[in-house]
Formats: sequence, structure tokens, C-alpha cells
Amino acid sequence: MAQNPEDVDPHDPVAHAEAEGDVEPHDQMLTETDATVTLAEAMDEDRTEEVLDRLADHWPMVQETLESEDLPEEPPERVAEWNGISDTLAEADVGFADTVDTLVSRAQRSYPSLLKLRFEPDEEIEFVPGHYTRITFEDYPPRVYSIASSPNREYIELTVRRVPGGGLTPHLCEEAEPGDELFVRGPYGDDFGLDEPTERDLVFVATGTGVAPFWSMINYVFEEGWDETDGETQDVYLVLGSSWEDDLAYHEEWQEMDEERENFHYLPTLSRESRLSDWEGETDYVQQVFLKCLDPDAVDTDDLPEKLQGFVGEELAGGETPNLDPDSLELFICGIGAMANQVKEVAEHGGIPERFRNVESYG
Repeated sequence: MAQNPEDVDPHDPVAHAEAEGDVEPHDQMLTETDATVTLAEAMDEDRTEEVLDRLADHWPMVQETLESEDLPEEPPERVAEWNGISDTLAEADVGFADTVDTLVSRAQRSYPSLLKLRFEPDEEIEFVPGHYTRITFEDYPPRVYSIASSPNREYIELTVRRVPGGGLTPHLCEEAEPGDELFVRGPYGDDFGLDEPTERDLVFVATGTGVAPFWSMINYVFEEGWDETDGETQDVYLVLGSSWEDDLAYHEEWQEMDEERENFHYLPTLSRESRLSDWEGETDYVQQVFLKCLDPDAVDTDDLPEKLQGFVGEELAGGETPNLDPDSLELFICGIGAMANQVKEVAEHGGIPERFRNVESYG
């Protein structure tokens, strides 16, 4: 029976969809059960000291630019002291002001901001890679999260991104610990999943925690031997974007998988990391990196937005050029709506048939 829309949590899209009759849970699979947290672990890092060291590198330029401000000889040792300096640099409209502001903002964010949450449900939850579930923690509003663990695991794993001021995520990041009780309902997600092998190469494109269902899917593909059909091996590509290196969920595990499996190719791209470290990898947006991977002869360049056209045929940061054949690909996209729309546009003009484009977007 559908719920009354007035009775549901206004922030819970699944509850609202059910109340409006737009989403039907899996009648044969839906489980409601208590669960026990077994792991609550930060996936990102507190990089305050690293930020202060990098800001100190900019101090001579700051002194030269703001020579009338009577600044001390040594750079500030606390991030809070950089706030006013950052604002003054922005008003002066100097080239490195944005870098200073970006670094200060990074140091001021709450830690942890990316959480690995693992729990064992009292009752088994049967799901397909790509499905999601709703969890309730204490008296906080319930939220939905993609399942990151493979169906072959005895536990359920989620990746949780802290939303400042959010009703649940700050509490999970700060309070959840092994032994805590959750209430879990799911799975949901008929339209986005990987439930059978394919003869096509697989390409996954994600930003942020949009990679969570792909951790489930890709592990399951290799566990089940779905990367080989009739003696032919399929390649698996992951294009994963974020701002900072430690915001790439499962980054080290992806790197290890890339080294161990010849047919797995990990392509991380980071928009801000080079301001803090010596990152030499991709810095473009995921839709641009994905476009670089496609066979340029198959892309209808003239129909692409002008801002994307220059990436057709461009080499990746590592020098490799996959030249992927769009006629042999199946594409999965997960992340914020603006990104997903642009990746879909690249796929359309890149010649990937619509039936082989799978999308889950939010925001």
C-alpha cells in the first residue's frame, strides 16, 4: 500500500516515490531488518598540516602582493588566520587567490567527510549490484545509499559522504561505531543494475560516491567470471572523478586491481589535487576524460558542445589512448545530474547505442 505523502520524511526520495506510487519495491526481495554496524571507518584524510605546508609555500607571494598589510615574516600556523588573508587576496584579484581559497576551504572541512560503513543485517538482503537501500540510525531521518559491497559478501557496505547540515550524514560520520544498531529497508532500484553477463566491454563513469555501486558491480563481474565470454575477455574501464585524491572511494583498491588485472583500467581524475600535492594524473572532468577514451573516428565531433570538441582524440595524462569502439561498449554512469547529462551527451555523439547506456543520477 502506498504511504500518505504527508506522513513521509520530506528528505527521503524513496519514501516519497513510494507514497506517490512512482516506485514499487521488490515484492519478492524487499527486506526490513535490524542490522549491526561492524565497521565505521574514515576513507578520507585530515590534511590540515599538508595544507598549511602548501600555504607556507605561497607566503612570499602573499607578502609581495599585500606589502601594505604589515604582514609577519613567518606564515600563519593556524588555518583560521588564513581566512582574512584569503579574502584580501580575492579582493586584490591576484592569480593565486583561488588556490589559497581552495586550500583554506579544504583544511576547514569537517573530518571525516567520507565514511565506509559496514553492517551485518539480521536477515539476508538479496540484491543486484547497483541496487540501493534505506537506513535509519537512532532517531535521525532515514536516507538511501547505493550498496557498495558485492552480493557475494555476508555484510552490506555503504560509502557515506558528509553533507554539512544534513539530517543523517554528519551523525554517521561522527557517531557511528561497531556495535551500533541500524534499521535497514531494501533493496530498491529496478532500472540500474548489473544482473547478467555481457559480451561488451564495460565502461563505468562516476563522480564522488557515485562510484559505490560500481565497487559492487566490478567486483561481482570478476568474482563471477563475467569478464570472459566464449573464450573472449572483456575489458573493464573506470573513469572516476573528484576534487581531492583522498575523496576517491576505494582509490588504493582500484589501483591494486589495475595492476593485477590486465583487463581492468582505472582512470582517476582530480580537479583540485594538484594545488595541494604533486598529482600528475588527469585533471579534467570525467565527461572529458571519457571522451578522450573513445575512438575519435567514431565521434560526431561537430554535434558536440564546443567546450567538449577539443577533447576528441586527445591523449590521456599517462600517454595511453584506448580508442574504444562505441559499438562494443556498455556504459554505466552514476553521479550528479549535470555530469551524468554531459556523459550521456558524449555517449550519444560517440555512437554508443541508447540501450547500452545505464544512468543513475542525483542532485
